[in-house]
Amino acid sequence: MSEIQKTDVVVIGAGPTGLFAVFECGMLKMQCHVIDALDMIGGQCTALYPEKPIYDIPAHPSITGGELINKLEEQAAPFDPVYHLSQQVTKLEKQDDGSFELETNKGTKINAKAVIIAAGVGAFGPNRPPLEGLLQYEGTSVFYMVRKREDFRDKRVVIAGGGDSAVDWALSLADVAKSVQVVHRRPKFRAAPESVSQMKQLDEDGKIELVVPYQLEGLKGEGDQISAVVVKDFDGNTRDLEADILLPFYGLSQNLGPIADWGLELEKKHLNVDPTTMQTSEEGVFAVGDIITYQNKLKLILCGFSEAAMAARAAHAYAHPGEELHFEYSTSMGVPSE
Repeated sequence: MSEIQKTDVVVIGAGPTGLFAVFECGMLKMQCHVIDALDMIGGQCTALYPEKPIYDIPAHPSITGGELINKLEEQAAPFDPVYHLSQQVTKLEKQDDGSFELETNKGTKINAKAVIIAAGVGAFGPNRPPLEGLLQYEGTSVFYMVRKREDFRDKRVVIAGGGDSAVDWALSLADVAKSVQVVHRRPKFRAAPESVSQMKQLDEDGKIELVVPYQLEGLKGEGDQISAVVVKDFDGNTRDLEADILLPFYGLSQNLGPIADWGLELEKKHLNVDPTTMQTSEEGVFAVGDIITYQNKLKLILCGFSEAAMAARAAHAYAHPGEELHFEYSTSMGVPSE
């Protein structure tokens, strides 16, 4: 039987809002454990756009998703958060003393005085194309995200999809890859018009190739390395595209996962919260970021930061009833030195 770890707050989700919640809790002298289903912190910022610029973070005219997460991790570090990655919370139960016992799919058990859910869109994963033998190539020559474009230098890359991710990475990888071919089932792309225009210009200049209208049909290779991507047009004609890498960008499958079974009040797969405290329908359980809804809610990272600050203060009031909390600015409080 695994030992039950104890902490002040469990933060479910290690995306930008969850990481900032750790900082805000730390400033109130509350220790945090953080649980995330991914094998890395950062949520969608790390998984989907680590090298794409974000323009609406205050004081940063432009910052990449990866840089933002690095800064948030550094900001939270003085408070020694404990990360439990590659784990999903499967059980959340309120105890007689008002605390909460959580358990993950890997058997980790934690008792917390309060809980902050910062799970973004919930559990998410790639929509995989239905190709035979696909799994044997995943992680070595088939990837659903680009973390570092340098990983693809001098590689023959096939990109499949017609949305922003496919178009954006076609533009970015054209500078580093040996070749880039973009497979889409129709000539029209569902991406920003200016980006589509730039991609079509690269095609005309011979720097990339648009393979349209085609669909993925199969993969060829040995072991875990592909050598070609087989595509088929609507007349049944097939073509082999020589390739080292396949990047299928068909979006994400998203669901709340076990959160939907915790008895919390939901509205269209989002958690209802009190916008003044971020408390859910369960006293002591708070939620912030993209997973919540309230009147005029904006799905912006900067709004998530504000919600995290409010949730931390409300969580402190719940975890430490009767303890008066005087508001202080960070300039006068400072942060602990590591």
